[in-house]
Amino acid sequence: MIPGMNPQVMKQAMKKMGMKQEDIEASEVIIKTPGADLIIRNPQVTKIIMMGQESLQITGDIEELSSISEDDINTVAEQTGCSKEKAKEVLEEVDGDLAEAIIKLQGE
Repeated sequence: MIPGMNPQVMKQAMKKMGMKQEDIEASEVIIKTPGADLIIRNPQVTKIIMMGQESLQITGDIEELSSISEDDINTVAEQTGCSKEKAKEVLEEVDGDLAEAIIKLQGE
């Protein structure tokens, strides 16, 4: 919210504009993306409803975890003879698709 503004006044102003706000109790938020999972620890989650649309505002400590497993990296490296670093890089480019990564590396 706006720093220094009375929360009650803010709530009344939002209500006049047709906005509703609801805090959601959460211990962790996970956002899965093709290349990584974003883990948000100690989140503060607020649901905002405005003009019939719901949106979430999430703040917290963000940690990014790769969704590419060590086994997948080893498989691609062994099959293509490339380094593990290169195998991981290509796997991330192809969203973890083993076959596509191997074909791409064999074509280089």
